[in-house]
Amino acid sequence: MNAFEKLAEVSGYRCIAGVDEAGRGPLAGPVVAAAVIFPPDYTHTEINDSKKLTARKRDALYQVIARDAVAVGVGVVEADVIDRINILRASLQAMEEAVLDLSVAPDYILIDGLHNIAVPIPQKTLVKGDSLSVSIAAASIIAKVSRDRIMEMYHRQFPRYNFLQNKGYGTAEHRKILHEVGLCKIHRRSFHLKNHKTEQTVLDWSNEQPKRHA
Repeated sequence: MNAFEKLAEVSGYRCIAGVDEAGRGPLAGPVVAAAVIFPPDYTHTEINDSKKLTARKRDALYQVIARDAVAVGVGVVEADVIDRINILRASLQAMEEAVLDLSVAPDYILIDGLHNIAVPIPQKTLVKGDSLSVSIAAASIIAKVSRDRIMEMYHRQFPRYNFLQNKGYGTAEHRKILHEVGLCKIHRRSFHLKNHKTEQTVLDWSNEQPKRHA
C-alpha cells in the first residue's frame, strides 16, 4: 500500500501527501476532503479504503492516523456551494483546502481519482487510489469520519431527517421524509429531480451551523 509513496521518494520527494474526499453522493450536507502526510516508509496493514471498513474500525484508525501522521488537513465545502459550482468542482475545492490546511507543506501529492487540483505542487492522480496508497487510504478515513461527525451534528439540528443513520444519502427512508416534509437548508437542491414535489419546499428550523471537527 505504499508503493506509490516509495516511487515518489525514489524521485527525490520527501513530504508526500495523500488526498481523498467523502460525500460526493449524498443528497444533503457538505463534501469533505482530507490530506495526510506520513513519515517516510510508513505502512500500516489495517489502513485501507474507508468504504471497506466498519464505522468502528474507521474511528479507531482515525486515532491511529492522527497519532502517526506528520500532518493532517481537512477541507469542507457546504451544500450551497455545491449547488452553485457543481459537485466535481466542490470536491476539488475541498481537496485544495485540505492540502492548504496541512501544517507541513507537501512537495508531492497523490490524489484519488482522475483530476488534479489547483495547487502549485507536483501531483499524481490514481483511480481507486484509496486501495493503492496508504496515504490516500488514510485521507479517505479522515474525510469519512470528519463528514460523519458533521452529519451527526446536523442530525441534532434537523432530527426529522435522521441524518444519524443515513448521513444524507438517498435512502428510501430519507426520500420518504423529503416527500413528507420537504427540504432543509443543508439539502443539495441541484441533486433533486426537477419534478420532485419537495423541490421548492425549504425548512429552516435553525440558523445555527454546527462546528466542524477534523
